[in-house]
Amino acid sequence: MAVHTSSAAAAAAPTTRERILSEALNLFAQSGYGGASMRELARRVGIRESSLYNHFAGKAAILEAIVAEHGPASSASRLEEPRYKQLARQPAAFCRQFALDLVEQWSDPREHQFQKVITAERNRVPGIRAKFADHFYTREQSLMTDYFRGFALAGLVSTPDPRETARLFAAGLIYIRLEHYVMGATPSSRPNVIEAIDRYLAFFLSLIAAGNDDNKKRKPKGETRGKAAPD
Repeated sequence: MAVHTSSAAAAAAPTTRERILSEALNLFAQSGYGGASMRELARRVGIRESSLYNHFAGKAAILEAIVAEHGPASSASRLEEPRYKQLARQPAAFCRQFALDLVEQWSDPREHQFQKVITAERNRVPGIRAKFADHFYTREQSLMTDYFRGFALAGLVSTPDPRETARLFAAGLIYIRLEHYVMGATPSSRPNVIEAIDRYLAFFLSLIAAGNDDNKKRKPKGETRGKAAPD
């Protein structure tokens, strides 16, 4: 039994790479990218400075890895998971699951640190702005568009443009985040955030409900019910 417990603990322990990224996120948030040194990062991780280079080419590579694993990148990765693919014919369940996962992400202190770092550094470090834009505007939006296109083709929602529907869905969630996590002196309580999410989802889903007469009127001539417009 002790062997199994030890094996489980070892499997759960973070790898050196994960420890480097975690400590780097803390350090960048506290000192800024420019003020953070590889020496201090190595000290926090508990390894030699030279050992950092066994995992990353340099400080810029560490920041790129952080961008690739947090924020919009993590949202995009979730959309490719089996649990989301199982909701490919359930628009209401899909939208609610995505929104609830975002609430968990927004409540994570690491996400707050990431937003602080990316806001300060994305225009200062070559390649970071482009990488951030790729993860947010390209990958996440493309995946989200695919889901809404599938809903439309199956006749489960009514929309003349799946891409704009995906953008509208994301925009509402962004405003909820601003209202409840960014603009106030303190974050809102979870029940208040969930209430805001549920209210928004009810409104959004009513806009794209299958058979919605307003959407039918806006469809281009010759477009049949459930057929999605090309991007």
